[in-house]
Amino acid sequence: MPKTTRPALPAPPPTVEIEGGIRGATRRLLLDAAMALIREGQVPTLPEVARRAEVSRATAYRYFPSRSALITAVIDVSLGPLRSFDSDEPDGRRRVAELFASTFPRFREFEPQMRAAVQLSLEHWALERAGRLKEEPYRRGHRVGILAHAIEPLAAELPVASLARLHRALSVLYGIEARVVLKDLWGATDAEVDATVGWMAEALVDASLRETAAAPAKAAKTRKSAR
Repeated sequence: MPKTTRPALPAPPPTVEIEGGIRGATRRLLLDAAMALIREGQVPTLPEVARRAEVSRATAYRYFPSRSALITAVIDVSLGPLRSFDSDEPDGRRRVAELFASTFPRFREFEPQMRAAVQLSLEHWALERAGRLKEEPYRRGHRVGILAHAIEPLAAELPVASLARLHRALSVLYGIEARVVLKDLWGATDAEVDATVGWMAEALVDASLRETAAAPAKAAKTRKSAR
């Protein structure tokens, strides 16, 4: 059987830090104002952030030229430490479990910010589709690199296609979306959300490994029946 070349798995993005000095202090002031407004239940505009921070609109726009830039910075500051997830656990199943167990508590802490990011992303999708979007669209996707590191040990056990499918499947669980479904539709507690998502992640990994282990026997049975 010919060897299949595996695609390189991207490294997780680095943690974002806020610079010091007056510029850093002003940036932090604006971000704190944005986070306060988000906790009050809205995706704020730059003028709203400027009013809360008691700075001019021009100042706010100088730091964040759009809501996309603002929410990107909010998420960078909120979830930055998660993006530097770096494990030397050699077992793929355990490394995936470690990722979910170590990072989901921070998702609880910054749930309003993550929901705001989803809200803005959906709004921009609708406006872009209608040809009415006036700023650069807000894009998400850091979880792809984070999960790539988590499943890296499994590259030695899974075919390329199976690894890619597992990567995509885990990306549905790792983030705010599963949390929204479980909390908003089912009324699940934070602990129930963490337990359910952790169980689903483990089940996906186990299913991928079982399927791969069973593939040779299945192929042999198919060849035998075809004779």
